Order: sequence, then C-alpha cells, then structure tokens
Amino acid sequence: LASHVRPTGERLAVITNGGGPGVMAADRAADLELELATLSPATFESMQRVLPDTWSHGNPIDLIGDAGPDRYRAAVSACIADPGVDGMVVVLTPQAMTDAEGAARAMVEAAKGASKPVIAAWMGEASVEVARAQIRKAGLPVFRGPETAVETFAHLAQFYRNQRALLEAPGPLAHTEPPDPQAARAIVSAALAEGRNQLSGPESKAILEAYRIPVARTLTAATGEEAARAAQSIGFPVVMKIDSPDVTHKSDVGGVKLALADANAVRAAFDEICANVRARRPDARIAGVTVETMIARPHGRELMIGVVRDSIFGPAIAFGAGGIAVEVLKDRVIGLPPLNELLVENMIRATRVGKMLGEFRNLPAVDRKALDAVLLRVSEMACALPELEELDVNPLIADESGAIAVDARIVLRPAGGQRTRYAHLAIHPYPEEMETMARLPGGEWVKIRPIRPEDARMESAFVDGLSSETIHSRFQSTLKSLTPAMLARFTQIDYDREMALVAVLEEAGAERQVAVVRYITLPDGDSCEYAIVIADAWQRRGLGRLLMSAIIETARSRGLKKMIGWILASNTAMLRLCAALGFVNVPGEDPYTRQMVLDLRRKP
Repeated sequence: LASHVRPTGERLAVITNGGGPGVMAADRAADLELELATLSPATFESMQRVLPDTWSHGNPIDLIGDAGPDRYRAAVSACIADPGVDGMVVVLTPQAMTDAEGAARAMVEAAKGASKPVIAAWMGEASVEVARAQIRKAGLPVFRGPETAVETFAHLAQFYRNQRALLEAPGPLAHTEPPDPQAARAIVSAALAEGRNQLSGPESKAILEAYRIPVARTLTAATGEEAARAAQSIGFPVVMKIDSPDVTHKSDVGGVKLALADANAVRAAFDEICANVRARRPDARIAGVTVETMIARPHGRELMIGVVRDSIFGPAIAFGAGGIAVEVLKDRVIGLPPLNELLVENMIRATRVGKMLGEFRNLPAVDRKALDAVLLRVSEMACALPELEELDVNPLIADESGAIAVDARIVLRPAGGQRTRYAHLAIHPYPEEMETMARLPGGEWVKIRPIRPEDARMESAFVDGLSSETIHSRFQSTLKSLTPAMLARFTQIDYDREMALVAVLEEAGAERQVAVVRYITLPDGDSCEYAIVIADAWQRRGLGRLLMSAIIETARSRGLKKMIGWILASNTAMLRLCAALGFVNVPGEDPYTRQMVLDLRRKP
C-alpha cells in the first residue's frame, strides 16, 4: 500500500452500509487521534443525489443497509475527489440483500489510479470470502473488521508524517549563552571521588545552572537555626524539603513544607520534617533540609523533564506532565539525544500536557522558547556527561514568563573507559570540539566547523550562489538548486559514518557559508568518498587545501584507510591540489573523469 499511495494528512472518511461499524471505525479513529474529514459541499451534494434521505448526512457516510455497488462507487469516487479527505476506510456488513462481490468491484474500479489510500473492511466469513479475494487481487488491503482498517490508515499516515519530518529544515540556532560543562564535570568528578552516585539537591541544581537552566534558589541547613538563617537570606516565603540521599519522593514521607512565612515557622517545620521522615523511613540518612525560594506562579503548568538510561540505546530524554501525580498520569514521551527544535516540538506535541501549553481557559500561553531551551539544554547534558545515569527535574514550572526548575535529582555512574567521547549515545551528537578558526594565506579568517541540520537555509543559499561552472564541477550536472530531500541529506548527517566541514564567515551576528567539504564511508567500512565545493569568489585563495587537509585528518582519525574522489578531467586546479596532497590517479574507462585515491594509512 505504501508503495503507491501517500496520505497528505490524517483526515479520514469512513464509508459503510451499517451504522454500527461506522461508529466502531469512528471510535477507533478517535482513540488514535485521527481526524474524521469534514465533507466538502461538492461531496455532500453528490451524496444527496445518489443516497436515500435517511443517509447519515456526514462522516461516517452511512450508505444504508440496502446499499448496492452504485452507492459504493459514488461514495468512493466522491471522497477521492474531495481535497478535505486524505484517505478512506470502506466497510461492508453482509445483509440479506448485499452484493458483496459487486460492491467490491465497484470500490476497486473507483479506487483505480487513486493517490489516496482506500482500505477495505469486508466483515463476515463465507458470504464475503470471494469478495475479499477480489479486493486483494486488485492490490488493495482488506480486513475483517473496521478497527483494523482504521489502524492501518493510522500507521500509514504516521509513516509519511515521519518521512515529511525528515525533510523539514530546522531553523537556525538561536544565539544563547553557552553552558559551562567544566563546572558540571567538576561536581560530577567530586561526587564520584567521594564514592557517591547520587548528588544532593543543591548539587543537582548547580549542574542545571551550569547548563543555563533557571532553578529555584536553594540553600542547605543541618539544624533548625541554620534553616532559619537560610530562609532569611533567601527571603520569605520559603519551601523546606528533607535532604536525604535515600528519599526520592519527599512528599510521600512528610518531607516537604510549603509557604513558610517567618523564622519561627521554619524552625518548627525543620523539627516536623525530620520527625516525619524518621517515623516513616527509619533507615533513611538525614543530612538536614534544603530551603528554597517559594515559586508562586498562578499560571504555571507543572511539567517533568528527565534523563533515563536504556541498556541498548543509552540515555534518552523524557518529557511529560509533572508534579506529585507523575506516576499516576503516566503522560510521558521519550526522545533520543541529541535533540533539535523540530524533535522537541514533536515530543511536546505527543503528550497530553502539551495541549495545555497554549492559551487554556483563562491561562496565557507558556513561553515555548524558554521550555524548548530547557529540553535542548538537558539534551546537551546527556551528550556531554556520560556519567549521567538518571536526571529528574520535577516539577519544572512553565508559564508566560519562562520556565524554572523547582526540584532536581541526579544519579551518577562511573563512565568507565569509553572508546570515544560519545560512545554512551545511540546517535552521535554535533561534534562541537571540531570547531576551529583558520587564517588563509591572504590574511582572511574563516571558521571551520561540522555542518548541522540547522544550516539547511545557509547551505541552500550557498548552492544558489554558485556559478553554473562550479555546480557542474561539483555535481557533474546542471543542478539549479537543492531539493528538500537533497538539503536534508546534506545537512542531517550521521557523524559516525560521515563528516561535512563548512567554512563560514561571521557577518552581523549571522554566518555565511563560503565552502564545504565532506566524506561518506563506503559499504566496505574502510574507505570513503569525498567531495568539495568552494564559492566562486573564494577559489584560489588557499581554502581548498585547508579544507582538504582537515577532512583527510578527520577520516584518518576515524580509522578509515582510503579516500576516493571523482573529479572532472577539465577541473585541472582540483587535480593539481589532489596530487599535491598525495592522491594518486587511478586509470578508469571514463575519459571525462579522474578517480583520485589517497592511502590514509600513509602520513605525509
């Protein structure tokens, strides 16, 4: 089915000759969050002309129990022509007057050549067995029940939604304050050196602060008097929580007191919290309490962001509804780092709480840029800190003015001898350590860095600015611009198997691309193929040698043994550069191209 039909959306039409199966299909569509299509006026009028007055006058389209082949043909044809319908499920329930085989032929004829999915559900057994065989022979999917047919459409829509998402170009990266990973690593190293695998609340928040995630101000106190002084320093009202490495859910053991308004209330709360925890968890180690700013945000939504560790895929980012009922609500979605803005948007949209982040009754919309930034920062933490076993930010309160972490818990584990910096990840993140500044022989400075998905618009503008001669040398064709598929392929790369280095200029706070060089590992796993293109105005200025040297060293450091390039015989400048870098011309049958090969095991 997926080979010849592509639903452009999730608006489903249900055609049936019985009200009950139509309701069953509509209910399953609601469960799967599929939208039932609204029939266009033209479709409605065509149904009015061919159907009895007792038809459903909407979607599901109930053709009535005595429906013959003509009604099925008309309904399927009308829905195929309706731009508001993305696909249809056609149901037949066998009745005394039903012509199951005729209805099957009519549906197949109407669906012939259609670009929209038509999925059949011929209910029953012996009386419809021949009709089902006819539908299968015509290449259409057919099932015994409407629910399965609806589920098939949902899977198909999801598949093409994912395909479209792969072709979307993320926007350029926002200029945000860079994190301080060294400060975070210092906290992690100190805790592991002390034999601890769980950080205290203040330590956990300090790591969040190192990654520029706003946190509620927190101080620790070992006695009631210390707690009172800490509260006065922070400013009333305050929140007090038990400080114990053995207590995860503090509220469950009476370890939280809210809205403490003065020093006397703080002293009394200290004694009460400690007594509660000793009574309910006598085995727990109590270091004291934490005193925190009381976050009062009447428009806030309580969210949860975390990191969980999978035995196969490594760290994963969790997002969902937060608060004390997080385990009960179970509104959570998982994504693999590294995240980008598109992935973050998809994660949030997949949760129930995500629907409450916009304007909701009398609540203003949440500051989505601030929330997205927290998820992106947590993704950076998961990539940069292989010792991060668990992270739980709950609640994260988000409202129209931003997002702030009220509580945080971090569990560590020794990273061990990782083969590479990112060996703990399923997906290689952007290798920011490869960013460098380079000076050309003419004195110009350029930034050399790996390409990233957010460079799609910059890459497109770069190719659009190339001359026809340069495009022909690079692509060996008369390409005018990059298609969305090519743009995604060039910018959304697998850093494990390939690399693309761009040369960019900083101009008025933005970057402009002037060159790119890339390689991709070939199926043998030992060799790679490279390509390079330089903007016309930047050719013959030393940039080609600089980029080629950089990509060669990158391939060599990844353990590759051979680099191959195909160069037009007329591109004498590139042939000379390759020869100077140690490439050897391997004779071939094509007189118009030259195969240049470099043995990466030989260093110059």
